[in-house]
Parts: sequence; C-alpha cells; structure tokens
Amino acid sequence: MSRKVCYLFLPLVVFFASCSVSKNYNPNKKFSPQELQQDYSLLRNILEKKHPAIYWYTPKDSMNFYFDSLYQNIKDSMTELQFGWNVIAPLTQKLRCGHTSFGMSKGWYKYIKDKQIPSFPLHLKVWGDTMALTVNLNKKDSILKRGTLVTSINGVRNHELIQQMFQYFPVDGYANSANYVRLSSNFPYYHRNIFGIFKNYRVGYIDSVGNERSVLLPMYFVVADSSKKIKRNALAKTPRWVVRKERRESDRSMIIDTSINTAIMTLNTFSTGGGRHLRSFMKRSFKKMRKEKIRNFVLDLRNNGGGDIGMYILLTSYLRKTAFKVADTVYMPSKYLSPYTRYIKHGLISNIGMFFLTKKHRDGKYHFGYYERKWFAPKRKNHFNGNAYVLINGPTFSASTLVCSALKGQDNIKLVGEETGGGWYGNSGVMIPDIKLPNTKLRVRLPLFKLVQFNHVSQKGTGIPPDIYIPTSREAIIKGVDKKMEVVKELIRNRQ
Repeated sequence: MSRKVCYLFLPLVVFFASCSVSKNYNPNKKFSPQELQQDYSLLRNILEKKHPAIYWYTPKDSMNFYFDSLYQNIKDSMTELQFGWNVIAPLTQKLRCGHTSFGMSKGWYKYIKDKQIPSFPLHLKVWGDTMALTVNLNKKDSILKRGTLVTSINGVRNHELIQQMFQYFPVDGYANSANYVRLSSNFPYYHRNIFGIFKNYRVGYIDSVGNERSVLLPMYFVVADSSKKIKRNALAKTPRWVVRKERRESDRSMIIDTSINTAIMTLNTFSTGGGRHLRSFMKRSFKKMRKEKIRNFVLDLRNNGGGDIGMYILLTSYLRKTAFKVADTVYMPSKYLSPYTRYIKHGLISNIGMFFLTKKHRDGKYHFGYYERKWFAPKRKNHFNGNAYVLINGPTFSASTLVCSALKGQDNIKLVGEETGGGWYGNSGVMIPDIKLPNTKLRVRLPLFKLVQFNHVSQKGTGIPPDIYIPTSREAIIKGVDKKMEVVKELIRNRQ
C-alpha cells in the first residue's frame, strides 16, 4: 500500500496555496476539543428531545452507547471537515433515518465551489459486493476500461470496503439500496472523505481472461481549466427564465412512444421548480394521455428523492383506483422546538406551524391530524386506467416512496427495478429544518414528524420491493444502456 499523503484537509494546503481564499473562511481552521464537544453535546440534546424516531431502529441503550463512544473520540482539535466525517456522519448513520444527515457549513461550500481536489481516480458502479468501472479519470491509463471489475482498493476487498463506507451514510432502516446508488454516483468523493487521499492507489481488478491482477494508479488531480471560467461567464449571461426552464425540464419530462402506444414520464423531484409548475405539468400530461388514448404508462421515479407531500397526493390520485390517505400516523414528540429554537433554521416559523397543525393525543404525542384523517379520492377527469409500470431503485425516497406504497398491489400497476431507499413501513420527515451548530457551523437535518405509511406493512426496516426485479447488469454498464427501461418496453411489446 502506498503511503497516505494526507488526511482529509491537508490537500487543501498543498494544492490550494495559490488559490484565492475567502477572507471570512479558512478550511484549515482547527476547532478546540472543547468547541467540538459543545457542538456535539448540543446536537445530542436536540436529537434526544426533538427527533421523532431516534429509537425507531436503534434501541435507546445502543444509541446511548454510540453517543458516548463518539464523544470520547473528540480528544484533539479538528477541522470542520474532519469533525463532520469522523464524528457527525457516523453518529447520524446510527439513527437509521434517511432524513437525518449532515452537511458542511455555507462557508465551506462557497470556498470549495469550482476548486479541484485530488481524489481516487475511478468512478465505480457498486451493487452487492461488485464494483465495475464506469469512468477512469486518468485518461492516459489504457489498462482499466469501462466495465472492468474492481476487486480491492489498497488491499481492502470489496465487501469490507463497501461495508465500511456504509457506516457513514444515512439510511431508512436497513434499506441499503440507496447507499449503493450513492457510492455509484460519486465514488471518488466518498472515498476521499472517508479514507483520505493517497499519492498512489493499489487497485485489484479482473483482466480480460479472468485473472485477478493489480495496478498502481496515481491520485487524480487536474489544474483548473481557464476555459471553464469562460463557459461559466457565458452561462451567467443566459437569461434567468431560460435557466429556470432548463432546470424544470431536467426535473420532469414526458415523451410518447407511438410505436408501443406508451407515455414515459420522468419525475426526478417533487420539489424543485415549484408546486405550481409541477401541478400544471401533471395536468397537461394526463390530459394528453387521455386525448391520445394512451394505454401504457411508464413512470420513472428512480431519481426522485421526494419533496412536497401535495405532489404525492396529486400524482397518486391520477393512478390509484380507490381513496387513500397520506399516512396512518403522523406525530412529533414535542409541540415546540424550545429551548433549541435559535439553533434551528426557521425555528420560530416551525413553532408557529406546529402550534396550528398538531394536537396532543392520549399517547402523549402531538399528531398531524389532517394527514391522518383526510381521505383523497381518485381523479375522475383524466384518470389513467391502462397498464402502468413504475421504475424504482435506491434514490426513490420520501414522498416518492409514499406514491409507490399507495400504488403497490393495484392490478394494473407494477413496480419495476430495485428496492426503494425510502422505508416501506414509514419514515421521518414532513418538516425538515436544519440544525446549525454554533461553533463549527455544520448543519444537521432534523425531521420533525414520524410518519407511518397509509395501510402500512409490518416494521421490517426494508424499502419497498419491486414486483418485477431487474438488477444491475455489467453488460448494460459496458454498453451504456438503460436495462430497466428496455425490459419494461419489451414487457409492453409482449402484452401487445
């Protein structure tokens, strides 16, 4: 194994010495153990008193053990980055709540914007214990090609490596499907923040004839390209309405494949772009499907992390045949955020909202009665009654999981793909403000309500399983094709 060059923050000193640094932010600033312990103790108090599902999957005695042991790890000074990844990330993972995650300070994000940081040189698609190369950042390397199976990094075998990295990621219950996609989205980023940066990486792989070999790869680092600055300046001159339109189109789209009489709708979020635009998009889309007599519908929720519950209600009403509710149970442990209001973003507004929206029940919890009682009827106009396929996988989360749960089991709808990352039994959310730690300025998301799904299954900690399972395919990675979409289109052709 090559000798580690630095740990998390030192590359910033080595490579960014010539970069202009914000006068108000220093990424290499170290906080004293006392400051870190103050932030940590505050976070613990808030989570113990205000988190609605802190002991949902982790018993209180186990959670106390994790709280105490991670506190004991704060012995020396740390940078913001070290404190976040060494302490806060492992802590939030223990809650097994996908909505409880940490983020760096605003100062860090402003500082790091457009800067190049050295990292592990390979992007990998990860599933099970398998890792396959998708992008080699060191383009001069002719040995490792797209689709090459990687077996180890710096002597750590795949299974152990993946399980170690999972200890830093928030997850609903035990639905690690989200973590596989998370690693696949930016493996160098997560490897760097968890293990640090190495001058060289010893990578094990399977060669073209099936033999296991290894190769020494240099870390990836590129000098900033001045042409990118020109492109950014050109983008800045683009009219705002054009930029907003492009963003909306990337968030949702619909095309009609006349060859198989199928509408394909992609919804990547229930939030971005505003509810008004998404509502009108759905209305236009289902109206068009009715007018053109579309009999097959593919709804792609594979990148939908959730958002506005109202969008879940609207979408479900176009597809579900019977009435439904948002949830069987929605409650919070406390009516107000005090005495921690000042540490929580929009804390005062949240307090006002909770005052009007919740009511204390006999169980001592403050329930969001509207979501527990209100039944929503299916749409009469433009309701889709044909054959529908809903594409799902790990990033299908939060409100999009509510959609899948409400539609699962209906005779004309099939969930296709892989298990959702959002919990089948329920999740925590509805309102999710940020906790801002006073010393390090790190942010931790705090869901205020515990939500148990409408017509819920037993609590097992899994995501929603597909009706038709389509796993990741190495062949599809090599060819660069969307296997799940291709399988669904073939199913439609066979029905015809």
